[in-house]
Amino acid sequence: MMFSTKAEYGVRVMVELARRAGDEPIPLAEIAEHDGLPLAYLEHLVARLRKAGLVDSRRGSHGGYLLARPAAEITMAEVVEALEGSIAPIECISEASDGSIVCAREAAADHVCPTKLLWTRVRFSIVSTLRETMLADLLVAPAGDPLPTGPTLHSLDSEALTTGA
Repeated sequence: MMFSTKAEYGVRVMVELARRAGDEPIPLAEIAEHDGLPLAYLEHLVARLRKAGLVDSRRGSHGGYLLARPAAEITMAEVVEALEGSIAPIECISEASDGSIVCAREAAADHVCPTKLLWTRVRFSIVSTLRETMLADLLVAPAGDPLPTGPTLHSLDSEALTTGA
């Protein structure tokens, strides 16, 4: 599964807003120039983030955007879902209004999707990681301070990745 540039660029905007958090709004043009991102596209993404209650906007000559809440209170699940919509590893898996996971291929009562368990677990892992990661976690530490690190693909046992052992 790959997230689109909506998630990639939107997360970058949120990180920049968190990094520069304060009382003064940050013009979107500054963020676009700083990160080399297209301003018109960022305007579309920030509208989604504003609608989700994640950013506030200020109009005028000193206008721009601010985080609606502290970075430590914003989960990456909120950000990604505001930008991408419901998270699903494949098209046939979705979340029902009651929170249960449904497979579109199970429309007939006598049909059980043989891979639903796998894709439900994949979705759960992605959503759990996004819910556990706060925007504040993505801020770069000041020079000289090491960032906390988690497991990387290089630190994981490559045989376990390929064989499931």
